[in-house]
Amino acid sequence: MRVRNALRIRALALFALLPLGLAFAALGDEPAPAPKRSGDVLVARVDGAINGASAAHVLESIEQAERAGAALLLIELDTPGGRLDFTKDIITAMLNARVPVVVFVSPQGAWAGSAGTFITLAAHVASMAPGTTIGAAHPVFGGPNPLPQRDEKGETQPSDYMMEKAENISAAYIEAIAQERDRNVAWAERAVRKSEAVTSEEALELGVIDLLARDRAELLARLHGMRVKLAGAPIELDTKSGVVREVAPTLMSRVFQVIGEPNVAAILLLAGMALLYFEFNQPGLILPGITGAVLLVLGLLAIQMLPFSWTGLVFGVIGVGLIVAEVFVGAFGVLLLSGLAFLLLGGSMIFDRPDLSDLNIDFWGVLFPAVLGVGLCLGVAILALSGSRRLAQQSGTSELLGMVGVTETALSPTGTVFLRGEYWNAEADEVIEASARVETVAVEGLRLKVKRASD
Repeated sequence: MRVRNALRIRALALFALLPLGLAFAALGDEPAPAPKRSGDVLVARVDGAINGASAAHVLESIEQAERAGAALLLIELDTPGGRLDFTKDIITAMLNARVPVVVFVSPQGAWAGSAGTFITLAAHVASMAPGTTIGAAHPVFGGPNPLPQRDEKGETQPSDYMMEKAENISAAYIEAIAQERDRNVAWAERAVRKSEAVTSEEALELGVIDLLARDRAELLARLHGMRVKLAGAPIELDTKSGVVREVAPTLMSRVFQVIGEPNVAAILLLAGMALLYFEFNQPGLILPGITGAVLLVLGLLAIQMLPFSWTGLVFGVIGVGLIVAEVFVGAFGVLLLSGLAFLLLGGSMIFDRPDLSDLNIDFWGVLFPAVLGVGLCLGVAILALSGSRRLAQQSGTSELLGMVGVTETALSPTGTVFLRGEYWNAEADEVIEASARVETVAVEGLRLKVKRASD
């Protein structure tokens, strides 16, 4: 009886303590506070097209931030777009970074166009300054009309298989990025398929970005205490315990960033070829030759950084060949005009690779005026050279043919002749007396072959 009562008491005690145990268990299940991520804030500036130089700068900045144990890496972005393969390198590094990466589209008036949209969405924290824009990530073709065609419903009509392929892979890629960073997937797809672009305020409302900030100071203040996921684990950002340090690009990176623009590359190539053309036709000027060689080398380096098309390059070479042939053939400008047409066609196609890049040459703003200017300069040079070829020779031994001189001594059959202010050894087939007028019929080394000049 006593044992039974003891068991009842124990059961009642356990039942009474059960809620308290559950409460402690619930308290034990609460997530631990996120660890703080403190240290210096590293800042990398990307201003211009996304190419090999800008990609190398971003990747090096991420490595520096990881080695330094930085609180975060801040990428201040202002780009119209760029090469998709280099964009992919940047995004891969950002998604696998061991340091939080924050993208800030700034200053006011900047944009994250095309490839910049991909980079912004891939950041741990995406932010923009007021007055900035993001979107228009559809891959495009070059030429006079690079815009995609649309049907009555507003849907993009791919011009060929390559455009459709580039569009589909770009859309799938940006959707995967948006899903990984928990951002607006539907808008990300529209940015690619319909080239949709929005302002910074609209981007915040649509869930494309995380916050707005007027400048860097305001952004860092708002980032302090924010929680982000790094390698799947939440961390709390501390932007006040360290200092802000900028990661400066190298000199070569800055040079390559400038020449990596397709418009700049086209101008370098055209100017280099024109200057070398002048040097080859007027040897000894030196300055045009050196300058042209330097510009041509820079242009070729730029081509290595850009996804060029062999078809466009071949057309450009054909154009140069036709222009050079005009000098020797004298086709009354037909070859010159044909060469300029090939240069225009090749220039509009040389960077026409929507599967790798959304950068192209501005046809009417850059390519056409540049080719026209080169054509006018070469046309003037060709006219001048053609006119000079019709003039009588002013130097050399062949100019002596047909000249009339006076015999200084009698020619029987050799003697001396005064011709063109000089005394020459001369020979005739007949005896000619001194002070007679003679005409040069041949030049044999330093001896003239002459005959008696007619009245």
